[in-house]
Amino acid sequence: MASDAGNAGVHEAARVGKAPSRIGLFLPFILFSLLVVLWSVAWFWIRGRATNEMDAWLAREAMAGRSWTCADRSVTGYPFRLELRCGSLAFSRADSRFTLGPLTALVQVYQPRHGLLQVSGPFHVEQGALSADATWKDLEASFHGASDGFTRASLVVNGAKGTIRGTGPEPIGFASDHLEAHARPTPARFATDGAVDLSLRLSKAAVPMIDPLLGNADPLDLALDATIDRAADLRTGEVARELEAWRKAGGRLDIALLSLAKGDRRLQASGKIVLDEEHRPAGDIDMRAAGLEALISQVMGQRIGAERGALVGRLLGQLLSGGRPSKAEAPAASADAALKPLPPLRLADGRLLLGPFAIPNVVVPALY
Repeated sequence: MASDAGNAGVHEAARVGKAPSRIGLFLPFILFSLLVVLWSVAWFWIRGRATNEMDAWLAREAMAGRSWTCADRSVTGYPFRLELRCGSLAFSRADSRFTLGPLTALVQVYQPRHGLLQVSGPFHVEQGALSADATWKDLEASFHGASDGFTRASLVVNGAKGTIRGTGPEPIGFASDHLEAHARPTPARFATDGAVDLSLRLSKAAVPMIDPLLGNADPLDLALDATIDRAADLRTGEVARELEAWRKAGGRLDIALLSLAKGDRRLQASGKIVLDEEHRPAGDIDMRAAGLEALISQVMGQRIGAERGALVGRLLGQLLSGGRPSKAEAPAASADAALKPLPPLRLADGRLLLGPFAIPNVVVPALY
């Protein structure tokens, strides 16, 4: 009996002395806390590295004659993003300058080659004698980078409006409901030709100055699909210098489709544009149009009267569309909807030619 009692006491002592450890309950929290500390250290290191790289880039730009000023600069975004914020952004170089409102550029720490940019107005730019001001409801740009360049860049602007000055005695006002622009390296040609594909869509744009000329106040829709050869040679230097380097490198604009629609006035075009030795646009453009007779009648009617203008419009419309008579018996909307081929438009030696005929009093100016 005494022996059994003693053994029981020994077993009880052993049981008490070997109580299970509770460290397993706290281990996940310890590991998580350690991970948070390590990630925090890594994020602040990445932020410091990014800030140093930014400062070095700004210094290189300043040495090249390009000044960037980010007011109230801050880098935030912990824990998974880096967000560069500027209260305003200003840029200047010898030939131009611009200012922007508040700006936020952000990247995900785990996806550093994908960047987003959000910009608020107002925007002011000066280029020589030209200047422009613009505002918008929202603007967002994105960039998808790659080890050898980029895979896609996009710009989306909603509710833009503004004014351009310096093109004539009166400023030109404009507005648009929606604008999208996309760029990507041309497959199989970016590495060899530095070619970049562009796609631009402009919806419900308004330029009141051209309404009387075109005879209606309908909004303008524009679509452009094009390829720029040697686009990879273009940098952020002065416009004249960059365009000249692009021209000498064999730069060319290939227009796959340019489409303009303003009410019943429609135009489609395709062709190739280069810069000649005098820095003027040169090339050939194929065009198709609808509502041509009405447009010519509108323009000529302002000079010689409505009835004579309508007659001239019909005659010139038939001539420019290959001599085919107008289908007077067809409804007007149906006639306007049919795109008719026009003689090719040619830019050569500073002149604008429609077929074999030079358009009088039109001079194609040098771009720089």
